[in-house]
Amino acid sequence: MRLSHRDEDGARLASLLWEFGPGWRAISSAMVGGGIGPAAWMLNAQVVAGYSRMDPVDHLLELAPPGPGVGMLTAASVDHFTRARDGGAEAVATVGLRVPTWAAAPEGAADPELAPMYLPGTVNIAVAVPVAMSDAALVNAVMTVTEAKTQALLEAGFPCTGTASDAVCVAAPDRASGVSGAPEELFGGPRSTWGARIARAVHTAVLQGAHRWANRDEPST
Repeated sequence: MRLSHRDEDGARLASLLWEFGPGWRAISSAMVGGGIGPAAWMLNAQVVAGYSRMDPVDHLLELAPPGPGVGMLTAASVDHFTRARDGGAEAVATVGLRVPTWAAAPEGAADPELAPMYLPGTVNIAVAVPVAMSDAALVNAVMTVTEAKTQALLEAGFPCTGTASDAVCVAAPDRASGVSGAPEELFGGPRSTWGARIARAVHTAVLQGAHRWANRDEPST
């Protein structure tokens, strides 16, 4: 995992590149590499608050290494990423909570995302496990990540399920690649072996990130 920096739009911005190597696949909600497919890397790139480029996919590909992978953007401080492990599952989170949001909002309510952009807001989470997972287990793992994220945010004192722009990536070896010697996991829920490990790792990483964001000395941009 490598943290790098670049100067862009008058700001010093960080990017976190997590390289898995060949023989991995991921499920993701990201603009680059979304869905289920091969993934040799995951990139979480910081952009300025009020980001307004109309070609975010091209922008991500400019920053990313070659080959298949997952690319996410955030205005949260990538320098302040948090990381946690549990029984072989590893989670990395960048936490920005400018507008804590409930998933089910009343129709027609004012969009709080239109509030002044002086603070960043996005919770991006990437998870890797060393065992192959079926498609259904990967979908289940995304549910588990989201539930653990929400649990952590509530415990940290934020009345929300997340923000409206959160992204998730779960990476695992492709069974056909032989990277993992274990059988393919069929379940990713919070009471399955690997789902429970994912949940604890995500909970720890997001809880640390939420506390860090709440206790910041001044707004990040």
